[in-house]
Amino acid sequence: MPAGIVGIGSAVPGRILTNRDLEQMVETSDEWIRTRTGIRERRVVSPGETATELGLRAAQRALEVAGLEPEAVDLIIAATSTPDTVFPATAVRIQKELGARRAAGYDLSAACSGFVYALHQARYLVEAGAARHVLVVGVDLLSRITDWTDRSTCVLFGDGAGAVVVAPVAEGQGILASRLGADGEGGPHLYLDAPHARHTVGGRPEEPLPFIRMNGQEIFKFAVRLVVEETQAVLDGLGLSVADLDLLVPHQANIRIIEAARERLGLAPEQVFTNLERYGNTSTASIPLALDEAWRAGRLKPGDLVVMVGFGGGLTWGTVAVRWSLEGRP
Repeated sequence: MPAGIVGIGSAVPGRILTNRDLEQMVETSDEWIRTRTGIRERRVVSPGETATELGLRAAQRALEVAGLEPEAVDLIIAATSTPDTVFPATAVRIQKELGARRAAGYDLSAACSGFVYALHQARYLVEAGAARHVLVVGVDLLSRITDWTDRSTCVLFGDGAGAVVVAPVAEGQGILASRLGADGEGGPHLYLDAPHARHTVGGRPEEPLPFIRMNGQEIFKFAVRLVVEETQAVLDGLGLSVADLDLLVPHQANIRIIEAARERLGLAPEQVFTNLERYGNTSTASIPLALDEAWRAGRLKPGDLVVMVGFGGGLTWGTVAVRWSLEGRP
């Protein structure tokens, strides 16, 4: 049976960190950030806020749109690089707070590609009949792993969450194709050391906690090429062209990456959705957050073809093509 998105929701922290605020923290300027990234502001959690809380809010909204009670959920997959605890998994913590007593749960780590990886897994579980309702949550609190003294990275990131419910849909609708990929050779270009990696028997490391490290130039080249090649590949596999594409929702990393890919694909501006000017790069949350906003803004209607492309540390990437089936919008 085909699997598709039957519910969607998102959540962001209330605290806004603008480019003007960053001017007081590091040597940078609003103009420099906007022209090089397209970002004007981002949302960041306050002390005490957790990934579980943010993911829970997105999950509740997705279930509300789907018209489902928590007890109907069979499985929760939480894609995150910033879990509140290594174990129990963020998915299990969300399960408890949600009251989804029947649901199994696990976390998935694929950096900014995590949501697409999880959506790919959810698709095949539903298609195989192994699950009927899978809740996929993408949540990251990158403010917790960002070096706020490093102006090359701290201007890029923000916090957020997005969630979808994957369930059976009518023939011809839902997820039409999905592709995943990875290249470990590129791992050193974007990485985060594990906090416990240097622990030794009988002592604790004296080094400070690790932060995101990135080779921006290499990631830029990789990302532009990847978005173009994977979008074209998934369309070719369906016997379609970019002219058939109603909306491309790429990972919201940098407006220059998105614009360069759009131009190479020959897409019109209205065929690509972006919202990173208000949220920055929210990692695995960026695609579901953008997808939810696109739907709520009326940019998606039943029958539309939408392609999502994620890319990130690993290096990892993934692409999903969906024939949209959600009616209306809130």
